[in-house]
Amino acid sequence: MRSVINLANPVGIEAIVAQQFEIGKQIIAGGLMPIIEPEVNINSAQKAQAEEILKVTLLKHLNALSDDQNVMLKLSIPTQANLYLELTKHPRVIKVVALSGGYSRDEANKLLAQNTGVIASFSRALTEGLSAKQSESDFDATLDSTIQSIYEASIK
Repeated sequence: MRSVINLANPVGIEAIVAQQFEIGKQIIAGGLMPIIEPEVNINSAQKAQAEEILKVTLLKHLNALSDDQNVMLKLSIPTQANLYLELTKHPRVIKVVALSGGYSRDEANKLLAQNTGVIASFSRALTEGLSAKQSESDFDATLDSTIQSIYEASIK
């Protein structure tokens, strides 16, 4: 479930997060793990402010979950390093994964490495540099290198 946040609007962010958690609870009731995905647009002039509001709002909704309700969070890489560290340690959060969000793979890896406890979910960055015109060995080498760089950024 992905929702996009373009502005640091507390009312709008609350509405998005509330909707995500409402649907997330239905997913939990079905025996599955919900992925809460409020993506902050990396090109927003209010990105840092929106991320601060998002963090507070997520904590409010996480704190309202019962002990048997867990979620994963899929978030844009924050402007401020380790902004989401508290979320990674929350007892209702199984894992926090980061969207590459339009950053190049190198930039996304650099930013991800600054965020302890957050791992990559970089589908766009994973395919960067790959082409159907490459030989099989070049394709495999590029993919192997990409996977290694994303892995290394995830464990820092």
